[in-house]
Amino acid sequence: MRTDILIVGCGVAGLYCGLNLPEDKKITIVTKNKARRSDSFLAQGGICVLRDEADFKPFYEDTMKAGHYENDPDSVEVMIRSSQDVIGDLVGFGVKFEMDGEAFSYTREGAHSRPRILFHEDETGKEITSCLLETARSRENITLIENFTMIDLICKDNVCTGIVGRDEDGEYVSVQADYTVLATGGIGGLFKHSTNYRHLTGDAIALALKYGIKLKNIDYIQIHPTTLYTKKNGREFLISESVRGEGAVLLDANGERFTDELQPRDVVAGAIFDKMREQGTEHVWLSLAPIPQEEIKSHFPNIYQHCLEEGYDVTREPIPVVPSQHYFMGGIDVDLVSKTSMDRLYAVGETACNGVHGKNRLASNSLLESLVFAKRAALDITKAYTPAQLHEDFVPNPEKYQNYEEEYKELVLDAIEKERKNHE
Repeated sequence: MRTDILIVGCGVAGLYCGLNLPEDKKITIVTKNKARRSDSFLAQGGICVLRDEADFKPFYEDTMKAGHYENDPDSVEVMIRSSQDVIGDLVGFGVKFEMDGEAFSYTREGAHSRPRILFHEDETGKEITSCLLETARSRENITLIENFTMIDLICKDNVCTGIVGRDEDGEYVSVQADYTVLATGGIGGLFKHSTNYRHLTGDAIALALKYGIKLKNIDYIQIHPTTLYTKKNGREFLISESVRGEGAVLLDANGERFTDELQPRDVVAGAIFDKMREQGTEHVWLSLAPIPQEEIKSHFPNIYQHCLEEGYDVTREPIPVVPSQHYFMGGIDVDLVSKTSMDRLYAVGETACNGVHGKNRLASNSLLESLVFAKRAALDITKAYTPAQLHEDFVPNPEKYQNYEEEYKELVLDAIEKERKNHE
């Protein structure tokens, strides 16, 4: 296969990058599963936006404080300053945020000093990603290929000219491209308990390790404090931080409140783990009693319905919650335009690390960060575009990839553990 620009992954970062590239370029987007099975669809709470100039310093400080001041200051400023432009684009693509008359309606989540989060019910990620996906499918220059797994990079002398992939028939295929953008999402599939889809196993991180592409803070893995406790196997159901932002409280086994629910996620998760150890329990409880019943049903309809299906009526009783792996703050080291240390290779979204989040991500900065730096990647590719010297005679060797899945998982987990020990 031959394309001008290849994007690996079709969450918000991959799709938005593609939509900001010139329409006279042939763009191919490949995704490991179905297009709608990206973690971007699962984002519940919302997307941050700079409300006005007076909000810049508080927004900046909230982000830095949540990240334990390990954030890259320039990246944080770029993200915040670019937020209104991104929101304008999203509205233009048809995204419908909650409105208060003619103005946006804002909500607040943990560690935010004021409301600055736009939302669509409790399915903001689904709303945004659906609109981007529909727009991408309508573009004649964009081809989307589902059930296509990236297996390897095509590279020589630290220059990337595409990937080797496995299609849904099990055939190994090379995709040659002038530029490649990695937007493969998180690493939740490596963990027993995670809010992520199971097929997200850090493939791009494995290939970065294989080819010496620079990585950053790959042990910085966020645990979300509140997922619905269940003994069933599979992805954990997230109870959005917006629920606590609107007043929900955490209770221990005795029905007593034990922490400030609006602290950063790592602090709240730590308090829950401490309480579980102290009381010998497998979960704590989240009570939505402080939130009016009608607001629960209008603002959090999907959380309300899912909990009902699991046997809990959140308008009448607390629900059992437990922390789970949620988000990857580390990743492939990139600059302010999302370039990696390998020529012609970019990385965006959760698989990239531009330093915005530091050691801990501030709630609802994930969608914003992914979009801001995906657009910057697209604009940089457009500005720098030149044809690559492709490896026209390259043919994938299937024998090389017989056990790649387990090898890649082990490679990533070992690297994470090594990095964790280095930080200690």
